[in-house]
Amino acid sequence: MYRTMLLTGTAALALAASGATAQNACTTGNTIEDGVLTIATGNPAYYPWVMNNDPESKEGFEASVAYAVANEMGYSDDQVVWTRSSFDQAIQPGAKNYDFNLQQFSITAARDKVVDFSVPYYSAAAAVLTRQPTADAGATNTLSSLSGLKWGAAASTTAPSMIETLIGPEDSLLLYDDSADVVEAMKANQIDASLFDLPTALYLSAVTLDDGVLVGQFPPAMSENPDQFGLVLEDGSPLKTCVDAAIIALEEDGTLAALESEWLAAATGVPVIE
Repeated sequence: MYRTMLLTGTAALALAASGATAQNACTTGNTIEDGVLTIATGNPAYYPWVMNNDPESKEGFEASVAYAVANEMGYSDDQVVWTRSSFDQAIQPGAKNYDFNLQQFSITAARDKVVDFSVPYYSAAAAVLTRQPTADAGATNTLSSLSGLKWGAAASTTAPSMIETLIGPEDSLLLYDDSADVVEAMKANQIDASLFDLPTALYLSAVTLDDGVLVGQFPPAMSENPDQFGLVLEDGSPLKTCVDAAIIALEEDGTLAALESEWLAAATGVPVIE
C-alpha cells in the first residue's frame, strides 16, 4: 500500500516537472527579448476588445485573452510588454517587433502564406443588426419577434442562408451586392434588419449607423463557417507550438468561454437569441 502511494506521488511529481519543462521551453530563447513576452495590439485598440485603449489593464476580451495565454505559457503579468501596430503592418511579410499580435485577425489562407496564425481563440457569433426605431417597435432577441421583420443581406455571404434557416422571415429576403449596400438599405428603410458577424455588427452599430442596435446574437456553433480569429506570429515563429498549446488548454478548461461571456456578451449587452 505504501509503495503504491509512493509511486503515485513520484508519477505526479514527474508530470508536474514535465509541465514546468514545457513552460520553460516557451520562455527561453524563443522571444524577441529573453524572459519577456512582447504582445502587440492596435493603435488605438477598441472596445470591447481592449477597454479604454489600455491593454495593460487586462480589461477587454483580447487584453484578457493575451494575459491568459501569457500565463499559460509560463509568463507572469509583469513579464508582458505591450507594443502597437496597425492592422495592415501586422500581416505583412517580414520580421516582427512582437512575439504575437491580436487585433481581430481573421484566419485566411492568403494571410497564412506570409505570417503564422495560432489556432483560433475566438469564433465570431452572428449578430442581428437593426435600428433604434425597429427595436422600439418591438424587435427583441426572440425568433418570434425577428421573423416578422423585413430582412436583407449581402448575397455573397453566408448570411442569406442563415437568415432563412435560423429565423425564417415571413417576408421575402432582399439581397444586395455587399455589406455597405445592406446598411444603406437599412438607412433608407427598405429593410429592418440584417445578420453580420458580431465584430462587424459592433462596428456598424457604433460607427456607420447613428442609431444602430444589436438586438441579439446566435452562438458561433449555429453559424455557417464562422469567422475565426487567431494570434499573428512571424512566419516560422518558434513560439507557435507553445501558443497553440496555451490556447487549447484555455479552451479545454473553459477560460476562453468565460472571457467571451464576460466581455463579448455581458460587456456589449448583446443577448443570445432565444
